[in-house]
Amino acid sequence: MSEAEVLFDKRDGVGLITLNRPKAINALNHPMAQAILDTLRDWATDGEVRTVVLTGAGERGLCAGGDIVAIHTDAKNTVAAGDSAYAGAESPSGQFWRDEYILNALIGRYPKPYVAVMDGIVMGGGVGLSAHGRYRIVTERSMVGMPETGIGFIPDVGGTYLLSRAPGELGTHVALTTARMSAGDAIAAGFADYFVPSDQIPALLDELRRADAPVALAKFAQPAPESELAAQRTWIDACYSAATVEEIVAGLQRHDTPEAAKAAGDVLSKSPVALKVTLRSLRNARGAQSLEEALNEEYRVSSAALTSHDLVEGIRAQVIDKDRNPQWSPATLTEVTDALVDSYFAELGDRELGLTPQEQR
Repeated sequence: MSEAEVLFDKRDGVGLITLNRPKAINALNHPMAQAILDTLRDWATDGEVRTVVLTGAGERGLCAGGDIVAIHTDAKNTVAAGDSAYAGAESPSGQFWRDEYILNALIGRYPKPYVAVMDGIVMGGGVGLSAHGRYRIVTERSMVGMPETGIGFIPDVGGTYLLSRAPGELGTHVALTTARMSAGDAIAAGFADYFVPSDQIPALLDELRRADAPVALAKFAQPAPESELAAQRTWIDACYSAATVEEIVAGLQRHDTPEAAKAAGDVLSKSPVALKVTLRSLRNARGAQSLEEALNEEYRVSSAALTSHDLVEGIRAQVIDKDRNPQWSPATLTEVTDALVDSYFAELGDRELGLTPQEQR
């Protein structure tokens, strides 16, 4: 890892983590995740660190997610070899996800105040680094989302846990359509807590060196902007509470609001198998007793996704060739069998993630 990819600064009681790949919107890779994990473990018992702050370099965003070009390579190799989810867990991407999910769990139970500045774009892996923290800040520039179904993948990094706990069916809507949340939406959906204008962030960071997090935040936080997403809960809850993706789409198509019709089109443009696996993942996560339990299941699902045609094809269409015309297989929801969905949740034997709420590895 280039030393500049993630920066650590410890002074005046604050441990500052700065993701420093601004040209890539601070996309997270494995060495960065390992470095953050090691540092957070050290700072947890460091008497010189009172508060941890996460931020990103540049003006575009905190973190655009993981390095999906590397994931594309692993998925192509896994599919070409006809390997299993077990082999997927052994791949470089599987090893990255293992450390990343352990990091997500550590953030979720961090013993010191963890303040995440979710300014600008915060997608996928960026959500995992921020939205499990104790104090989560959004600005007028924030765009928060889980875009996985658009590339044939399934929400991970604890995303199923967060989405399943959003009010009503807001999380299901966000997951299946890959809708981006504004600052107001993110607060309404439970992904963030405080709204601070972006031009006040430097002053807030200075104040965190002088005062405890709740005191500093009370000084700079402003009323949350209205949430357009929350304002649409009536039709969202009515349509997305259905038991299957097919029924959700039918409900959206029948509804008389233009927003519902648009949502139906957005859902139908995504990977059919990813949609069905995502819906089951969200429903399962609702019953999870901890973030760790949800992460354990996400690790199985992510490892299985590495063996799928749709992950390779989705990344090709959106990122590699950028033709925005993925050819999903199966091509329709009706062709996605229960057995295919079941296969994503199969146990991994000695490659299970195995996180428990009492243990951080």
